Amino acid sequence: MELVPALQEPLKKVLGPATAKVMAEHLGLHTVGDLLHHYPRRYEERGQLTHLADLPMDEHVTVVAQVADARLHSFASAKAPRGKGQRLEVTITDGSGRIQLVFFGNGVHKPHKELLPGTRAMFAGKVSVFNRRLQLAHPAYELLRGDSEEAVETWAGALIPIYPATAKLESWKIGKAVQTVLPSAQEALDPLPDSLRAGRGLLPLPEALLKIHRPHTKADIADARDRLKWDEAFVLQVALARRRHADTQLPAVPRAPRPDGLLTAFDDRLPFTLTEGQRKVSREIFDDLATAHPMHRLLQGEVGSGKTMVALRAMLAVVDAGGQAAMLAPTEVLAQQHHRSVGEMMGELAEGGMLGGAEHATKVVLLTGSMGMAARRQALLDLATGEAGIVIGTHALIEDKVQFHDLGLVVVDEQHRFGVEQRDALRGKGKQPPHLLVMTATPIPRTVAMTVFGDLETSVLDQLPAGRSPIASHVVPAADKPHFLARAWERVREEVAGGHQAYVVCPRIGDEEEDSKKAGGKKSPEDEAEKRPPLAVLDVADQLGRGPLTGLKVEVLHGRMHPDDKDAVMRRFAAGETDVLVATTVIEVGVNVPNATAMVIMDADRFGVSQLHQLRGRVGRGSAPGLCLLVTEMPEASPARQRLNAVASTLDGFELSRIDLEQRREGDVLGQAQSGARSSLRVLAVIEDEEVIAEARQEAAALVAADPELERLPGLRTALDALLDDEREQYLEKG
Repeated sequence: MELVPALQEPLKKVLGPATAKVMAEHLGLHTVGDLLHHYPRRYEERGQLTHLADLPMDEHVTVVAQVADARLHSFASAKAPRGKGQRLEVTITDGSGRIQLVFFGNGVHKPHKELLPGTRAMFAGKVSVFNRRLQLAHPAYELLRGDSEEAVETWAGALIPIYPATAKLESWKIGKAVQTVLPSAQEALDPLPDSLRAGRGLLPLPEALLKIHRPHTKADIADARDRLKWDEAFVLQVALARRRHADTQLPAVPRAPRPDGLLTAFDDRLPFTLTEGQRKVSREIFDDLATAHPMHRLLQGEVGSGKTMVALRAMLAVVDAGGQAAMLAPTEVLAQQHHRSVGEMMGELAEGGMLGGAEHATKVVLLTGSMGMAARRQALLDLATGEAGIVIGTHALIEDKVQFHDLGLVVVDEQHRFGVEQRDALRGKGKQPPHLLVMTATPIPRTVAMTVFGDLETSVLDQLPAGRSPIASHVVPAADKPHFLARAWERVREEVAGGHQAYVVCPRIGDEEEDSKKAGGKKSPEDEAEKRPPLAVLDVADQLGRGPLTGLKVEVLHGRMHPDDKDAVMRRFAAGETDVLVATTVIEVGVNVPNATAMVIMDADRFGVSQLHQLRGRVGRGSAPGLCLLVTEMPEASPARQRLNAVASTLDGFELSRIDLEQRREGDVLGQAQSGARSSLRVLAVIEDEEVIAEARQEAAALVAADPELERLPGLRTALDALLDDEREQYLEKG
């Protein structure tokens, strides 16, 4: 493969070992090319002040502002008992708001001389709260002397690029490093075919890199972003198109169900009829299973739409055809839950080889990391001999020791928790590549399906099964209206009095040692300022048991409990022995207790939109209506409250997933699912750029069909290698 020497150059050779080390550790940048693709987050116009009014708490920010006031205070302290301690307080303004900068001790001398009223500078630091006021403690700063030659050179042009930065590396230091490597941009190999670039009027890559880092006008930024969006969309879609192409070349064993086998026996004993949606999706899956190439299908379904039923019927069809099926779950709680519910749904059909097992029965085994040795040994034996037709487990299924007799289908539950590598490791265990069905209860907008899951065909279950009840959702503003929270606990008592059960969800566990480690050993300033109740499972359960829910049977569930204890708690709750379960998000996925009708989510503003939707899906699973109360202390006008209002106003997961995506960096979404893709999206916005993604997908499919090895496009090969680490490239090639 052709290399680009200038862009492959390690940063330590160009910038020196110290700067290169910080860039590698804190920003993941190793080469000149990596740094050139670290684009500014935004731009400041000279003479225009930033919005201090909108600073986010606890984030590292860069602002351009003017010093309004600077005061030096002396005070006594343990180190300076005679009043020799010094504190410099500098107030900066930008017209929209003010913020205080604080410098202590020996750190006051330089800023005391330089930060005089009227001085303009860039400031970088972490936003915190002290005495209910925002401040930056010991920020780094760079004076903006517009007339000095150095400043004019460093901040060339009228627009100052603000880079994604860290506490160790301020934006302007990154800017200076970019200035050093910018000449190398001329040697960047263009990944886009000339015909595509010319046909769409896009800039050449070297020019786009120059304009994104050193724009002279806003039009420069727009042109550069248009071009770089295409790069990201196209390279990602080519990677996915090559994967789809490789998959079509692979052989697989066709798995058509027997007419009077296990699947028919299962369908005959179902106490309800399948929805039209379930039947349609099942037909799509059975058609795929009957072909001589591996199925690759994504099954999207709203919480409670019956995905597990569809997946189980696919697994039974494969067992009918002489193969085995494996279901991979992200947590032990979920694997155990699936094992239980599959056993219940199948009844004597899951008792193959046992007394009382039905004629067509198979064995359904569980395999998790925490199983005892004897049970594990037996499960492994059942898989190797083919005695077990279905296995349900966690990532323990991927281990080398696990051998299958004839693996025909892999079902992955909640794909967003598994990397591509993990699902491929499991697929490598078949004699020929097994068929693959990926399930997710997180509704995914079409564009994300085209990017994150672009190597899969998509089926959607958007009908709720008959008998499922609607869920009423309400925001409970605990700070403005404390009596609303008291009413929430009354509602929980009413549900329990009516013979039902409830969940209370908290963001933290409340294990003091663990929580204080996270908080660096002390409470955050805003927690101190607000004297907040500790909204953690252990504390809340204790307070509820002694207060508003006295007399009810309250239990706790969280991720650091021993697996046996977790399972015991879930069993008691499922059996109706517990009234209220106070838990972390371990109950977010797959927990199915139809008798649970109410959920109270404490500090709901600390959860993402999709997560709240998932959690809410745990109630209303039976015939009684569900109730979900979102408790928050955030003020009415805050973005967090607006987010909660959106969740309360709709049960449409696809609508919520759009809201969620608009509020998060898409890189997070793709970074998790496209595990191994170092370059998560930087300029491509998955929702806004739907058109670019759809067009790039078409172009990529046509290109790969004509030239699967990309022999005529060395620049594209190089870009693919940058997107995918070596290991993932192998996965792409083997499908």
